[in-house]
Amino acid sequence: MREGPRILMVAGEASGDAQAARLAAAMLDARPQAYIYGIGGEAMRRAGVHTTVDISELSVMGIVEVVGALGRIRRCYRMLKAELRSERPPDLLVLVDFPDFNMPLARVAKRAGVKVLYYVSPQVWAWRRGRIGKLSKRVDRMIALFPFEVELYRSHGLDTHFVGHPLAEDVCATRSGVQTRALHGLPADALVVTLMPGSRSREIKQMLPLMLDAVRGLDSKVGLALARAPGLDPALLEGLVADSGLDIAIVGGDTYNLIAASDVVSVTSGTATVECALLGTPMVVSYRMSPFSYAIARALVRVPFVAMPNIILGREVVPEFVQSRATAVNLRRAINAYLESADLRRAASEQLADIADVLVSKGAAGRAAGLAWEMVA
Repeated sequence: MREGPRILMVAGEASGDAQAARLAAAMLDARPQAYIYGIGGEAMRRAGVHTTVDISELSVMGIVEVVGALGRIRRCYRMLKAELRSERPPDLLVLVDFPDFNMPLARVAKRAGVKVLYYVSPQVWAWRRGRIGKLSKRVDRMIALFPFEVELYRSHGLDTHFVGHPLAEDVCATRSGVQTRALHGLPADALVVTLMPGSRSREIKQMLPLMLDAVRGLDSKVGLALARAPGLDPALLEGLVADSGLDIAIVGGDTYNLIAASDVVSVTSGTATVECALLGTPMVVSYRMSPFSYAIARALVRVPFVAMPNIILGREVVPEFVQSRATAVNLRRAINAYLESADLRRAASEQLADIADVLVSKGAAGRAAGLAWEMVA
């Protein structure tokens, strides 16, 4: 093991893996002798993080869905708990979103005397606001991805900073739409709809059949593509697409170019909605979970929207359909509205441009790394 500060970093899903990777890379640029390890995925490994557990062990969605994964989640938690209480604990614990797992871990770290940086603040402003008090007691510093979060956390005494959204400055197309369509066998002279059903297997099984049903009724000239999230088993997507009987190009590793080359995206609520917004592509947002999970969430949610573009701008810029409203008919109708009106697509793109003005600030990961290293003696 290299000599230098030891940083334990924990991310629990694909979006967190991407964010943590940017932070880890910036931290290692500043202090190459550091040893960063913990729970993460391929992006974190490429950034130089030594992952002791792969992110797939924790990546589940919904309250009911977590039950089936409790065994492996507990094993991961016990391992991290032992590390924090060991004779040589880490110099800093960096937690990335994933509050149901990371907040209890923060309590363990606090009691063990390990400083805690929470990177990508959990969206407690949307639901379970009572957690803010717990965060203020367990976390030494918070880095928020959205500027409106700062005052909320600071009002509870939590040292909180907005440095810009690190993901936002990297979201861009690297080739023309014509080139991307040619590369993936999509029509050059027809409208294209891309499906983004999520980054977790259970999410895919829940959302992709819905999206496939929605696009089945579109004009036969419309080109169809499916963006494969990093770490997903291609066989899962291929099997569901084959069962649908639709001709869909499955594209992995080229998501930003694919979004930019599309006219409309059907997307599961989450980080991907911010990516679509930053690329200016009109979208239809949907989300489903188990009935019990939804009943719990509905009782706790405190915001009028689920799509981040709508939350950030405070108005419904893109249509969103949740639970019982997330039907193939509703999605198809909203997608068709975009396909049939260039003016509607243009208006949506112009409004989504405001997202970049709010989130993009060059060098965000470097500033976040600086705030992290300030915490290490």
